[in-house]
Amino acid sequence: MTSSINEKKVDLRESINDLSSEHEFEYANEGIIDINREHAGSSKLAYFNIVCVVAGTGTLGLPVALKQGGWIGLLILFLSWSMSIYTGIILIRCLYANGKTRLTTYKEVATSAFGWIGGWVTFFFNAWILLGAPILYMVLSGTNLNQLCKGTVAEIGDTAWIIISCAVVAIPFILVKTMKEVAWMSAFGALATVIVVLIVLIVAAIDKPNHMNVHHDAVVWDMFPIALSTISFSFGGNVVYPHVEASMKKPRDWSMVVAAGLSTCAAMYFATAISGYLIYGTKVESPIYNSIPEGTARIVAIVVITLHVLMAAPILTTSFSLDIEEMFNITVERYGKVKEFFIRAAIRVATMCAIGVVACTVPHFGALMSLIGAFANCALIFIFPVVFYLKLTGVRNKPYYELAWCLLVVLLGIVGLVFGTIEAIKELITAYNQ
Repeated sequence: MTSSINEKKVDLRESINDLSSEHEFEYANEGIIDINREHAGSSKLAYFNIVCVVAGTGTLGLPVALKQGGWIGLLILFLSWSMSIYTGIILIRCLYANGKTRLTTYKEVATSAFGWIGGWVTFFFNAWILLGAPILYMVLSGTNLNQLCKGTVAEIGDTAWIIISCAVVAIPFILVKTMKEVAWMSAFGALATVIVVLIVLIVAAIDKPNHMNVHHDAVVWDMFPIALSTISFSFGGNVVYPHVEASMKKPRDWSMVVAAGLSTCAAMYFATAISGYLIYGTKVESPIYNSIPEGTARIVAIVVITLHVLMAAPILTTSFSLDIEEMFNITVERYGKVKEFFIRAAIRVATMCAIGVVACTVPHFGALMSLIGAFANCALIFIFPVVFYLKLTGVRNKPYYELAWCLLVVLLGIVGLVFGTIEAIKELITAYNQ
């Protein structure tokens, strides 16, 4: 009997090896069947994916977060940084928690932990961020491009430039298939963010003599919760982490990659937040490049950040598309290469069209995005990873200090969720009253 079972195990292993490379079985020693990583990319490309997705908006808006809450915001920034590294690591651990087969999406983790209700709630929040952020990126891109073309024949209106931006993003989104294939775009996007940070630092330092009597606050208690919400939103990469990790040849490098990526983002956050608030004080604006003097430097910053959002958008939309394709089992094995491509392309064209329509027509979408984004981001970044991790791997086997840390992470998430939602509702009410 034992011999028969062993023979079946060998046959199963041999049949699987016939279908794929041994690179699939990075976790074979632990008995976990991994996904196919034969054509996966390097850990460096995964690092660039993380920096490109996470760094952009936080870099531009954090000086205003310090304006809202005072210098104590730097403490919250440090906590958010360390907590987001932790939740990024444990979220990926949840993919392997069943000890048998790697899960593929955030939704599958939630379903494994809390059934279909948990799965669909998580999918809704996940989809809102993965589609909502590109919509806002298209609006920002269209507005920036029309502003840059002001006074020329190319000043054709925000809507026309939004449509053009969608068309530009659609090309790589439709043609590429995996996160590995958009990684080169993320490398350029990460570089673009670094350039904007350097421009702001240099020009703000030159401009400092013109802002000698600026006001700073140690802490602004009535605005502190809002600043906390803004800061906590700045590390929102969890929505793409499962697909970024899936694009890595060496998944065991994940902890190092996510820590390096988020630390790079944090370094840029601290640099722009401190310099922006230190030099401009309570007069600092968001995005931060609006605070620096008009001229070539500001124009370059606007151009570069527009390139950044155009390169970051395909990473988010590709992650959403991979979730959909996984749900409906759209694979080459099932449909063949040609049919699979056309089905995948049709889904992605429809997705991009929906993004363009919403970006051009929905009134006050930014305020609506803030409302659900406040709720979804804090849940997806801080609350859900901890809850799923403890549910799937157990509570009693964790040391007390880790459980205390988990409690603090969830508490920060809840505070950011509550006050961020309250502020977003006020913003939405004001938008509709106007």
